[in-house]
Amino acid sequence: MSGYQLAEDVSLAGRNTFRVPARTAMMADVSRADALAGLFEFARLREGPVLVLGEGSNLLFAGDFPGMAICLTMAGVRIVQEDADSALVRAEAGLNWNDLVAWTLARGLVGLENMALIPGTVGAAPIQNIGAYGVEVGEFIETVEAFQRDTGQLKQLAREDCALGYRDSLFKRESERWVVTAVELRLPRRRELRLDYAGVKEELAAMGVDAPRASQVAEAISRIRTRKLPNPAVLGNAGSFFKNPVVDAAVAEAMKARHSTLPVFPGGDGQRKLSAAWLIEACGWKGFREGDAGVAAQHALVLVNHGQATGAQLLGLARRIAASVHERFGIVLEPEPRIIGARFDEPAA
Repeated sequence: MSGYQLAEDVSLAGRNTFRVPARTAMMADVSRADALAGLFEFARLREGPVLVLGEGSNLLFAGDFPGMAICLTMAGVRIVQEDADSALVRAEAGLNWNDLVAWTLARGLVGLENMALIPGTVGAAPIQNIGAYGVEVGEFIETVEAFQRDTGQLKQLAREDCALGYRDSLFKRESERWVVTAVELRLPRRRELRLDYAGVKEELAAMGVDAPRASQVAEAISRIRTRKLPNPAVLGNAGSFFKNPVVDAAVAEAMKARHSTLPVFPGGDGQRKLSAAWLIEACGWKGFREGDAGVAAQHALVLVNHGQATGAQLLGLARRIAASVHERFGIVLEPEPRIIGARFDEPAA
């Protein structure tokens, strides 16, 4: 058995949560990590670009993809080792992220509850160093298993070798070199719940919970996310389109002095994070629509496809939003999703 299946000229419309039309010259569904060496050898002979796809929840296709798209389908999860205080959980790249959150909580393991309902797969989690409501996955990563394309080997990378940052990692910076195949997370059985992020305590109170368990925090956050963010199954989107900009503390203080309602968060190393949603809304984009490309009415950070928008149209809208924020506030916005077939900082030809 080869461990993968190939098909030519495949539609990607159902493989990206923006639901924009795009096709790939070849698609490979991979069921075993040890099949990647042979698959990449085959891809090298074809001499086209290679793209690794999860659920397509953090991608924008600006056009068709001329090479081979690889989809990892292995989705196993198990406890590798455990003691009285914690457990080491190994999850394969194709597993749905929220399913992993539920699986760990059901086994009395805590830590991932604040990241409930983040779309996508486990394989994407370390690439983006996903996070929400004050918690990042990097806090729990012990090891990332990844296929190294230039050597043809499966490697185990310790957390300190993964260069994890805010929505950043070695795997994101060197996306042409690495394919994440599994993640091992060290999860505690007890830890202080993080409830100080906007709206969490209020949601728990509305649920009638005064001494919350981790599973109840996950439910509260799922309720908040469901209200704030459009469902990609109903309205095509990739969640937050822009990162919260990180600036020097002095810049943040000057901005706050001029705009008292601007949310500012700690950014590490004496820096601050500004709310991209606030900046975009202040420029009047919330709820904007042009054709089928638009900005969600619930949340200014979310670009949406109302039906027939192309990736190029959504990219053009995103560039206009970023330009208006820069013109008004002098702040540079960067996209969170990976843009395939174009660069964000280059105008379309």
